[in-house]
Amino acid sequence: MLRFLTAGESHGPALTTIVEGLPAGLMVSMDDLAAELARRRLGFGRGPRMKLERDELEILGGVRFGRTLGSPVAILIRNTEWEKWQDEMSPYPGTTERPATAPRPGHADLAGMQKYATHDARDILERASARETAARTVAGFLSKQLLGLVDISVLSHVVAIGEAVAPDEPLPQPDDLAAVDASPVRAFSAEASQAMEAAIEAAKKDRDTLGGVVEVLAYGVMPGLGSHVHYDRRLDALLAGALMSIPAIKGVEFGDGFTSARRRGSVAHDEISHEGETFVRRTNRAGGIEGGMSIGGLLRVRAAMKPLSNLMRALQTVDVETKESQQAIRERSDVCAVPAAGVVAESMVAIVLAQELQRKFGGDTVADLVDAVEGYRKRLARF
Repeated sequence: MLRFLTAGESHGPALTTIVEGLPAGLMVSMDDLAAELARRRLGFGRGPRMKLERDELEILGGVRFGRTLGSPVAILIRNTEWEKWQDEMSPYPGTTERPATAPRPGHADLAGMQKYATHDARDILERASARETAARTVAGFLSKQLLGLVDISVLSHVVAIGEAVAPDEPLPQPDDLAAVDASPVRAFSAEASQAMEAAIEAAKKDRDTLGGVVEVLAYGVMPGLGSHVHYDRRLDALLAGALMSIPAIKGVEFGDGFTSARRRGSVAHDEISHEGETFVRRTNRAGGIEGGMSIGGLLRVRAAMKPLSNLMRALQTVDVETKESQQAIRERSDVCAVPAAGVVAESMVAIVLAQELQRKFGGDTVADLVDAVEGYRKRLARF
């Protein structure tokens, strides 16, 4: 079954992704992968660093002539700014002349410094940085390629930034991804996009930051991914854990999650009917998951991102050496990263769905997987 690891620091020489378990025969386009990484990098409210960063890619193993071999795939994302940081981030013996002794509120800094016994926050913040999500996006891209073989599509859109909220309907369809990405804030509603941009501009004027909510939609998911039999096999638990692993994500809901908590049971659930050769739900309040399993059709999950804790007006902290109050260091000047978080959320949802697809259907080759899925769908049609 698919699994992945990432390695590397934000200002290190490179990020590395190793993806194991992909079947043989999956097409891998470096141009398409580069385009996917570019989606994560930009968005209204991002700072100048996003325009400076470039994702230079190199495949180190697992791919031959544009197709996977069935062995682990290793992909390198070089840091084009490494030359500026090679002294500060050198892997060789030595010491820094500029230790970061003032941990930033809202970050992993202080807890990490205490855990790993260091008085230099850079030992923590370089790996805790959201830059690591570029490496995850590689695994997400490969997972989307795998899901596409069996007609499952994953896309995201921004539904809220600050107090600017998009309407619940209509939902973007797979063919609408280009239109979503064309919005500076990746909102499907043009009116909501304008309101979100205005909210970001207002926060920037106040030297502040904004969070928001992204929604990930997976179309074409067959019933039965995940399982009810163990806590660690439940699809909603796996997806929630994957999304909560994204830096700054503080909440996850499926379907009408928090809204349904305020409803009576008679209007909180999705009634079932049978049409043609399949069972369908009249509504999608559960977000496409019941009992820890996909129920078929649209899977809908939202993730809430807190405002960025690096502000242009730095927050107060304490120097771990002197124990005196001072302003926290500031690594970047983004006002809002919610649009980029949506792309990362897509990746994490795609990874979990690909893992559960392989858990259920197996297959050492692309053809084996596709045949198994087709056989299952034929069985469902006879159910």
